Amino acid sequence: MPKAKKSSHRKKYDYDKDRKKMKKQFIKKSRPKIEDVNIRHAWDIRKTSHKNLEDMGLAFDPNQALPIKVPVIHKNAVTPVVTKPYVLKKLEEEASRTFEDDKTLSRDLIDFVQHMLREHKEDYKAMARDEQNYYQDTPKQIQRKVNEYKRCHPKHYDAFMQSLAANANTQSGTTTPSSGP
Repeated sequence: MPKAKKSSHRKKYDYDKDRKKMKKQFIKKSRPKIEDVNIRHAWDIRKTSHKNLEDMGLAFDPNQALPIKVPVIHKNAVTPVVTKPYVLKKLEEEASRTFEDDKTLSRDLIDFVQHMLREHKEDYKAMARDEQNYYQDTPKQIQRKVNEYKRCHPKHYDAFMQSLAANANTQSGTTTPSSGP
């Protein structure tokens, strides 16, 4: 029985390929991309990831960092020496900073929500039947959009509701006849 044609061919060396360059590309591609800037700058490619993280004062294995407490008769545990404490300090500073939500809504969505609130106040079923509801959102979807507007732009929402209340007071004051003396 004959052999398959491919299996009988011996491999030939390709002289056109730069093996040194290919090796560098492979190593660079296989190396993980470190997202955090502080860790990336302190990372030493000659060390293992375990040793790098240990030098920074970070845990490689959370099970070893926070083990289950077992009563120990004697303690001879050696605390690891942190050679790069500045990384740990920068990470702690980043973690302690308050997170500011910079999410914003599109102008169209803000106008849509303001129109619905102006016309229907808090009646979400009426909002769903409104002709400005082009995308035929359900009452629950409209309610979510209103809540998102409240969350992303609380100052604008409060000012808008106060202006609505002020307009309602001025309109109700002019439409009701006053009893004369």
